[in-house]
Amino acid sequence: MNDLFQQDIKFLTGVGPKRAELLNKELEISTFHDLLTYFPYKYIDRSKFYTCRQVNNDLSYIQLRGKIRNFRMEGQRGRKRLVAEFYDKEGSISLLWFHGIKWIKDSISEDREYIVFGKPSIYQRQIHLIHPEIDDPSKKEGKLSSGLQALYSTTEKLKTNYITSKTIQKLQQNLLEKVAGQIHETIPVYLVKKLNLISRKEALINIHFPANAELLKKASFRLKFEELFYIQLNLLKLKTNREIKFKGYIFSKVGEHLNNFYHHYLPFSLTEAQKRVIREIRTDLGSGKQMNRLLQGDVGSGKTLVAFMSILIALDNGYQTCLMAPTEILARQHLTTLSKFTKKLDIEISLLTGSTKKAERRIIHENLQNGRLSIIVGTHALIEETVLFKNLGLVIIDEQHRFGVAQRSKLWKKNIHPPHILVMTATPIPRTLAMTLYGDLDVSVIDELPPGRKPIKTLHYFDRQRNRVFGFIRKQIEAGQQIFIVYPLIKESEKMDYKDLEDGYESISRAFPPPKYSVSVVHGKMKPEEKEASMQHFIAGRTQIMVATTVIEVGVDIPRASVMVIESAERFGLSQLHQLRGRVGRGSAQSYCVLMSSVKLSNEAKKRLQTMVRTNDGFEIAEVDLKLRGPGDIEGTQQSGIAFNLKIASLGQDGQILQYARNMAEQILEKDPGLTHPENNILVSRLKTLKNTSNNWSVIS
Repeated sequence: MNDLFQQDIKFLTGVGPKRAELLNKELEISTFHDLLTYFPYKYIDRSKFYTCRQVNNDLSYIQLRGKIRNFRMEGQRGRKRLVAEFYDKEGSISLLWFHGIKWIKDSISEDREYIVFGKPSIYQRQIHLIHPEIDDPSKKEGKLSSGLQALYSTTEKLKTNYITSKTIQKLQQNLLEKVAGQIHETIPVYLVKKLNLISRKEALINIHFPANAELLKKASFRLKFEELFYIQLNLLKLKTNREIKFKGYIFSKVGEHLNNFYHHYLPFSLTEAQKRVIREIRTDLGSGKQMNRLLQGDVGSGKTLVAFMSILIALDNGYQTCLMAPTEILARQHLTTLSKFTKKLDIEISLLTGSTKKAERRIIHENLQNGRLSIIVGTHALIEETVLFKNLGLVIIDEQHRFGVAQRSKLWKKNIHPPHILVMTATPIPRTLAMTLYGDLDVSVIDELPPGRKPIKTLHYFDRQRNRVFGFIRKQIEAGQQIFIVYPLIKESEKMDYKDLEDGYESISRAFPPPKYSVSVVHGKMKPEEKEASMQHFIAGRTQIMVATTVIEVGVDIPRASVMVIESAERFGLSQLHQLRGRVGRGSAQSYCVLMSSVKLSNEAKKRLQTMVRTNDGFEIAEVDLKLRGPGDIEGTQQSGIAFNLKIASLGQDGQILQYARNMAEQILEKDPGLTHPENNILVSRLKTLKNTSNNWSVIS
């Protein structure tokens, strides 16, 4: 990148040290490049003028031409405001200022023509333009101006220091006048021609100062494509390099363990989706390349069975397997599930977690090193340096987004050759996010439920309908079913959450009194042994209702639990609601998820609850979640340490461009895997530059 673009922002005309400090702190803009790639969030058509008579508070931003008169101060000390009347031939409207009053009084002359621009708002039952932009029509805008005005996101702190959207626009103009001649191409000429892209220079000018709507569209496409293209090129290059560099163990045979299990102990017929995924895994394991596959499947789709059959293939070829889970509860759940299979096949399996006793741990370590132990299930304890294997051939990672990249890589290094990797997740990942988060992994999807599973019915009730819900719960208990009642856990307010749960527990106990009913309670502040005892009471059926926080989100499998009541459902994200719903529906009885909420709901909350009621499809839910919240908030992406600091593209809105960018990257690497052709020098150079900036995509997966 040109050194000019790395200059400190304080050296730009109109910035200086004080503004530079604020821009850095509030918007992370510290260099010329940071400002140039701080893109507008929307555009206003400044070619249209309204008259005062046309103004109403349903309009978004409006532009008026007229004169200002009757400046006056209103309000008491501390609440003072400046008010003026703006008028044209058809009427008038009030202008209002709370800040910068002296500057307005000194700068604006009465009965002189101005252009004002702002958003109509109701203040004290009257329509006002509050803090409008005011321009002198006789002073022509700079050469970069157009009818479409860019709007930039700012913060309250910036606004109080007079750094508004218009200020940022002015700074962009100063910057482009300074650097436009130094903006060079970042995509190979052949690709620019093939895709009919405008130049990078043209794109950057028109994204900030669009000459017209058509050029804005072209600029937006060019910059979004470039951003997504380099992410995909980087990921696919990593994948290509790994396939060349790392040879995988060849699991050439399907032997006694798998055949015995398949013909005699398979708990139910495999779905077509499971069969397809097993074929994909078998192809990988026998290819001579190291498998790196992501297995996606909704809660209850049968991922664990597929994982176990993969384990048996490893065993039949003389290799050990480890299955790593993010929590002890989930690791124990996997051990319980797998033990049902391994006992029948007379295969030894052990559990290694942080709470494994020292003596037991020593035996496990010895048996892993001498090869007597074939399957180990565990948590982060598996990646400790003291854990060594004789011949680890397959690593299965469940809910992989909860492990950091560095933690996962430690498992790779426990062998001379890296083991095959199967990553599993029950959090459905939208296609666009999977292409970015797991862009260098092959993806398998189990997209159907095992036979006999009834879809969960989801119902939405308001708090005032609680008695109706309690009546429904009583009928379910009489039919021999068990009930989860979950309260939200919001980090900022643990005291409030705990109080919510306590109050809820009391009201549930009153509505379902002993001895006829029995209620368990589980929350994060309980000691592990108390929590475990309470869970066991519920699992054994000694209590019919479990009141809990979201600690039961993963790792609880209770076939008789058929009702999930989620309190304050509007406070949960879609992904979390879907995960909680998946805790029921494990048995043959019809299961229900009841969403309780207040009557006052934001539009986003309404959309979330409506989506839950409408569909059980986790992938559809994940797509809606991505569109509503953006990738940084989708469960898992934050824990994985990946910063989704996309500057202009949106994984929620730009799926087609992402697929297009990936196709182009694949075609280039197919022809030139090492990017050694001279025409691709620009790609190598750009990848190096991006690796050294804050957008470090090289660590993904």
